[in-house]
Amino acid sequence: MQPSDDSRFRAALEAVLMVADQPLDATTLADAVGRGPEEVTTALRALAGEYTAQGRGFDLRPVAGGWRFYTRPEYADVVEAFVLEGQQARLTQAALETLSVVAYKQPVSRARISAIRGVNVDGVMRTLLARGLVEPCGTDETSGANLYRTTSYFLERIGVTSLDDLPELAPYLPDMVDVEDELAAVAGPAPSTQHTHDPAAPDVEETDASA
Repeated sequence: MQPSDDSRFRAALEAVLMVADQPLDATTLADAVGRGPEEVTTALRALAGEYTAQGRGFDLRPVAGGWRFYTRPEYADVVEAFVLEGQQARLTQAALETLSVVAYKQPVSRARISAIRGVNVDGVMRTLLARGLVEPCGTDETSGANLYRTTSYFLERIGVTSLDDLPELAPYLPDMVDVEDELAAVAGPAPSTQHTHDPAAPDVEETDASA
């Protein structure tokens, strides 16, 4: 049985909110799902009420002028235990590669990281943020995208005092002209001041199985 238009509309809102890394206002959501802002607001309130009535482990809240999913306070102990346990796990290769891009290209946006790695990095970035290895550091003046950088905890974990102590990339990379050409073909036209290359992952002591 095909879902009704209303069911698809509400499901589309859930899908967009699920991948958002910041609160989304009704106008932004309306543009995403092709409905009016008032319809979106009504649907969001209805969804939030349903989640509460069903006793779900998450809820939908209006915050900072937008809407976002949050875990419920009554499950904070479970979530905290899961996150702290994850701190002891090892990072996957994907997480190490993403962390390397941030380390060598910071400040950098998720879109730029994805372009360099050639894959979506949203899930991996959430892991690195939860581990305290990367952190937000403002927005790009041109695109408005959130920018990220490594933290002091990252430096502590790899045993260096500053980013200047990171190893040079040249010995680990193929010919840089070829790399630049490949990235330009994937990412499309870029400003003349933008330089890209594919970083090699640094030797990180702590790594994770969940990313």
